[in-house]
Amino acid sequence: MSVADGTLPPVSSYPPGSAPQTTLRQRLAGLRGPAVPPRPLDARALAALAANPGCGRRALLDGAGVDKTALASALGSPAPFGQSQFAIVRGNSFEARIKGDGGSELLRLVYEHLGGGSEPPGPGARVPDLTAAGPEGRAARTALALREATAAGRDTGAWTLLDHPMLALEVAGSPAYLEPDAVVVHPDGRWTVVEIKSFPMIDGSADAAKVGAAARQAAVYALALEKTAGVLAGAEVGHTVLLVCPKDFSNLPTAAPVDIRRERSVTRRQLDRLTRVEELAAALPEGLSFDPARTAGELAEAVSAVDAAYAPECLAACELAFHCREQARAADEVTALGRSVRGELGALTTIGAALAAAAGHGPDGDPTAEALRRAARLRAEALEASG
Repeated sequence: MSVADGTLPPVSSYPPGSAPQTTLRQRLAGLRGPAVPPRPLDARALAALAANPGCGRRALLDGAGVDKTALASALGSPAPFGQSQFAIVRGNSFEARIKGDGGSELLRLVYEHLGGGSEPPGPGARVPDLTAAGPEGRAARTALALREATAAGRDTGAWTLLDHPMLALEVAGSPAYLEPDAVVVHPDGRWTVVEIKSFPMIDGSADAAKVGAAARQAAVYALALEKTAGVLAGAEVGHTVLLVCPKDFSNLPTAAPVDIRRERSVTRRQLDRLTRVEELAAALPEGLSFDPARTAGELAEAVSAVDAAYAPECLAACELAFHCREQARAADEVTALGRSVRGELGALTTIGAALAAAAGHGPDGDPTAEALRRAARLRAEALEASG
């Protein structure tokens, strides 16, 4: 397919109607449960998945579309995730305000921070209609709008605002459809991802942890855009996104550019490392299911059949984190203490083994065991000296 002949780039590498893919869909539907619709992946989930690519449990559950919130509740370990209704309403109101009047305020902020020498956006800025049936149709419509916007910018110098476009990205062999707040196409062919958040930017800066989370989400959107940009002459996905937040304690918008080159590179590498969903599903016994209608015992057995890579950071990113933490603690795994501790302890994979090594009962010649013995001795001497 080419741009010159007017055909659209494909939004997924899956051949329609192929027998292997049909079989995989049936297998994943069986894992979810016959009456459970698939839960779509979003950028926040993909960013969390990329941060822990060694967790086969999350890769399989997210790839199969399992509702992890319902699963965690059925297991008796619900996680307190999600924004309050007040925060959601406030965020929607703020977003509607800056996108009003044809997105003039949002385009002004983009030009002010990332204009790059282009002419300022005027009243004739383009805001195409991206309505289509289903996520596949919306992704195809978005790809067409991006192509048209890039051509219009080159020919007439027009700016284009894509409001809630739909982007496609293949993750671990499963298609994911993502919806950023906005994408702006500059007259020079640059595409800028815009992240609109309801947390405040006070005196020109915002909470570092929240900015980092927004940057990781934006990196996922940028990766999804790269596929379409790669087949369009003159198109380029910008490595700087625009973060738009309320200014101080008001409802007035302010913005700051955020460089996502590092997040983009790390996310691409981590997503490439993910084991494909069909490989994870093929290793499971027949009849296994994560249907929330099953008993807690059956679900616990099903979840335990898939290897996890728990770390304390999961508590802020995964709905199953509390269940996985209980499992890690019950198995005495050092991962419950954090990735850095796990990396330092090397072959000592349990807390009991680490304590035994500190007491002088570790494997001979192991440098980690020697270091633990030395640390225990120094601690004992320090406690004795302090009385």
